[in-house]
Amino acid sequence: MEQISVASYAFHGLLRQEVMDVFGYLESVKFRYGVQADIWNGMLPTTDRDYVLKVKRALDERGLVLANLCVDGAHIWEDDPDRREANYRTALAHLEAGELLGARTIRIDAGGAHDAKSFTPEQMDLIVQRYRAFAHRAEQGGYRVGPENHWGPEVVPENMVAICEAVDHPAFGVLLHLRGNAGDREIAPWAMHTHLAWEITEGPLEASMNMLRDAGYQGYWGVEHHTGENEYSEVAVQVARVRAVLDRWSQGSQVEER
Repeated sequence: MEQISVASYAFHGLLRQEVMDVFGYLESVKFRYGVQADIWNGMLPTTDRDYVLKVKRALDERGLVLANLCVDGAHIWEDDPDRREANYRTALAHLEAGELLGARTIRIDAGGAHDAKSFTPEQMDLIVQRYRAFAHRAEQGGYRVGPENHWGPEVVPENMVAICEAVDHPAFGVLLHLRGNAGDREIAPWAMHTHLAWEITEGPLEASMNMLRDAGYQGYWGVEHHTGENEYSEVAVQVARVRAVLDRWSQGSQVEER
């Protein structure tokens, strides 16, 4: 299978309707789309070891790679110290789960207020400290860990670059949520995984993928869908768009930028 994955968040509508769980998701990834897994922890009801090992067996039975474990509710900075500590415990539990699952990358956000444009010195100090510790653990486990540029101060490319430069660790990286703008290029050197939303697969997909390839990116091309509607069919469209670019690359032809 190509280096394509589909985020389980792409099916959050089906999850909400209680017609898909993580095992049904893995079945779809393998047999409907022929791609690899990218599990959002909203589809994991628990990080209990026995349950996680069941998911691992399901991955192995289908010959699937877990390109990414995407963790919500574990972001580093919260103003309230108790919530901050609770998130830290959640992060540790999911790092252990990701290790059991064989995740190639794990996304844990930096945090901060949703409407904030920057991090305070206090926030940056803790964020960098935690990411260095996470990255040290990840290096020993053979995976990479880091944030996604998709909410709060993480949306500002300069903030992400500042975190990357401060952490400065080979097992640290960014889940690059592509936006088709100059910010993508700024963050590209640290990209460990990608999320390609509908707006990208129906827009500047070829230019974005070419840019990342030129920056040396060698990870998975992760499809993510957000509407919660028509998920099976619209994810199929997105996968087909990404696959078409990879097919042209494999044939050595030039990919036309849109």
